[in-house]
Amino acid sequence: MKGVTFVEHTKLPNVNGRIQYISSKAKQENLYAVYETVPREYWRDLAKENQTDFKRSGTVGSCIEAREFIIALPKEFFLFDHEELLKYFTESFKRKYGTECIAALHHNKAKTNFHIHLIFSERQKLEEPLQKIASRNMFFNPNGKRVRTKKEATNEQGLLPGYTMIPKGKVYEEHKFEKKNPLFKEKSFTEEVKEFFTDLINFQLPEQMKMKTFPKNGPYLPTKKIGKNNPHAEEIKETNRLKDEWNKGINQARARGVPEDSLMYVKRELITLPVQRSVKKSNRKKDPISFRNILARGVKVLLTMLKELKYEDRSTWANAWGDAIGKFMEFCIAKATGMDLNKLQQEKSRSAR
Repeated sequence: MKGVTFVEHTKLPNVNGRIQYISSKAKQENLYAVYETVPREYWRDLAKENQTDFKRSGTVGSCIEAREFIIALPKEFFLFDHEELLKYFTESFKRKYGTECIAALHHNKAKTNFHIHLIFSERQKLEEPLQKIASRNMFFNPNGKRVRTKKEATNEQGLLPGYTMIPKGKVYEEHKFEKKNPLFKEKSFTEEVKEFFTDLINFQLPEQMKMKTFPKNGPYLPTKKIGKNNPHAEEIKETNRLKDEWNKGINQARARGVPEDSLMYVKRELITLPVQRSVKKSNRKKDPISFRNILARGVKVLLTMLKELKYEDRSTWANAWGDAIGKFMEFCIAKATGMDLNKLQQEKSRSAR
């Protein structure tokens, strides 16, 4: 059965701290290789310019200094030359998108997740710095924003506290990088890169092992990455376990030829709608416990549906998961939960009203 690729895209408000974290053997006990397309000072200059531009713009929130992809790799890739493997992925990404990168190849602590951290810049470095020269004395407030007149920045004693002046003829603004590439902010970019990395992975795999991308709006449930020292780690771990069970069931159904629209119907009835009703009931607040209960029940029903058709032929599957999916699901819900079928239908009718 073909696997599904996992690629996560995140924004980095502290690129130098992140680089230090992913590339340090002191912080990563299963670090196999680091590959860099530019010297480290590139990232220090990039962070400084991004922060300066962000401050000058007056935008609220966090300054995004760079971006990162985390790419899960098949376990078979561990047998490859680690440095060459990392170089292959990093240089391929750089060639396609024309951006500088730094990447690290890791295993998680339990050695169950072999993956790449790939950090990339949204800006290209200029061949020569672009400098702006002051045509007259220029004044700036404590936030670094230019004020229009000298009167706003001075009094009889001189500059007001925190204000600065750049004399006529001096450099008042310097840029080492081009503007950010808007492509990297587009929603379609992440999906495009998932396909790109999937192709890179599949190029190294035999036909029967080739991967496919995780369908964003498909019948699967995406698991969540657990960050270091996350106080909710155990809760997320249990939720991920249930999602894995669900996804295994979906894989089994697809392997038996279940139509895609039927799987989407099952997901909607067992997961999506119950979650929406739960959120509505709790005044639009998400309740992790209720969500896990819905997942657990959904998994139980899905596995019951699979079990009921375990020894049937493909035509029976297609019929049960196609035209008769509603009635078949009600039967399996009643069987999985021990609920009387008539009572279940009455509850469903009240819920619909």
